[in-house]
Amino acid sequence: MIVPTGSPDVLLRTEGRAGFITLNRPRAINALTHAMVLAVDDALSRWEHDPAVTTVVIEGAGERGLCAGGDIRAIHDDARAGGSASAAFWQDEYRLNARISHYPKPYVALMDGIVMGGGVGVSAHGSVRVVTERSRVAMPETGIGFVPDVGGTHLLGRAPGELGTHLALTGGQIGAADAVLTGLADRFVPTAELPALIHDLKDLPADLALTRHAASPPPGVLAEQREWIDACYTAPTVEEIVERLFDAGVPAAKETAEILLAKSPTALKVTLTALRRSRVLATLEEALDLEYRVSCAALNSLDLVEGIRAQVVDKDRNPRWTPATLPEVTDAEVARWFAAPAGGDLGLAAEAAEAAHRGARGGA
Repeated sequence: MIVPTGSPDVLLRTEGRAGFITLNRPRAINALTHAMVLAVDDALSRWEHDPAVTTVVIEGAGERGLCAGGDIRAIHDDARAGGSASAAFWQDEYRLNARISHYPKPYVALMDGIVMGGGVGVSAHGSVRVVTERSRVAMPETGIGFVPDVGGTHLLGRAPGELGTHLALTGGQIGAADAVLTGLADRFVPTAELPALIHDLKDLPADLALTRHAASPPPGVLAEQREWIDACYTAPTVEEIVERLFDAGVPAAKETAEILLAKSPTALKVTLTALRRSRVLATLEEALDLEYRVSCAALNSLDLVEGIRAQVVDKDRNPRWTPATLPEVTDAEVARWFAAPAGGDLGLAAEAAEAAHRGARGGA
């Protein structure tokens, strides 16, 4: 049965005992708009208490991927205009990320193809995360003068060793095995098996359906790189991380240092601080609150507009960062990104605590 939504870019259907959410902007690799976020949230509300729906599946239309992230052109235009649309989008997007993490029914994310930024937010917080040999998973924000959000600091901060720090700073894409290794995915299913998996999800419990089709992924690369990654990224500052990478005597480490030096210096320093703060936070909601502060601060930075211009608008791939070097980014500038935004904090952690308190009183 096809279920209407408030956005033509999100298609809903129920088949058997499963509800299917299809992100439907294939020409934009299903990049998320505000209307799409609201439509997904509405679908989760609709199916949460529907006894006929026992499993929810999210997938992407087309052949290129689940979701390439948020609509960064819209964010670019909003930041240039000094608007408030991006902050409103993040408020609802981050609430959706938190909701997915606590959804009471199996939430199966088919992470085939490109899954980046906001695409990670609507998939990697789910209870069943499926990758394929085509999966390319990344939080590439430092390349556009931004910082990992949608709970990315929470996810990457809990990856083994310093793998999450490496991925957060470089924005590097990883395949199926490394997504599983870093905790961004659970199971590998070959792309050719996805139609059969989808068929089984209609009538079988999600874990049983996965058991029928899951396999061992092709080898990744991060496990073999753990030694130099862990040794270099434990440094206290981005400058020292870069220095250690150059001095490691490993070609891949040197290449990584050069990659970092092409990113926004401010975004690198804010990302490292956000990731390390998030590591000691107890909940995803606390991390999302922190990320909301950082995201709002980015709207007032020069690097976000410039980074999106260089990578997406003009596509000259030659951003001119301000400041241009790591030593020019002061501790005071980094601290500014963590101040409460003018419109107020997101407050997800407080809302979660209040909901837990009400639940405890109701059960007493």
